[in-house]
Amino acid sequence: MSEHDTYIAGVSEELRPLLEHVRTQLSSALPEAEEVVKYNMPGFEVGGSIVAGYAAFSRQCGLYLSPVAITALADDIAAAGLKASKTGVTFSPRKPIPDALVRSLAEASRDDLGL
Repeated sequence: MSEHDTYIAGVSEELRPLLEHVRTQLSSALPEAEEVVKYNMPGFEVGGSIVAGYAAFSRQCGLYLSPVAITALADDIAAAGLKASKTGVTFSPRKPIPDALVRSLAEASRDDLGL
């Protein structure tokens, strides 16, 4: 079992499908990335830089990317009805993150890092 599998298995049953889906979307958007776990958070690394990470909390999940990616796609995040911080977007079973948004955010984060 990979470290990502172990992390996902340790979260609540309600949030597991969300994380599995986001992991699949990130893997597809970042085929050159290696799955890693750093600072107790699963992520995708390219060329030694974390491009995207995800995590589960008590009632929601977060997708973490470069601040430039969040800023560049702020309108899309708002249109999806999601909340964003400087480096992350939160989502839940009631408000999942759209696949196209995950892909766009991951690609923007990778581009921001010059990878």
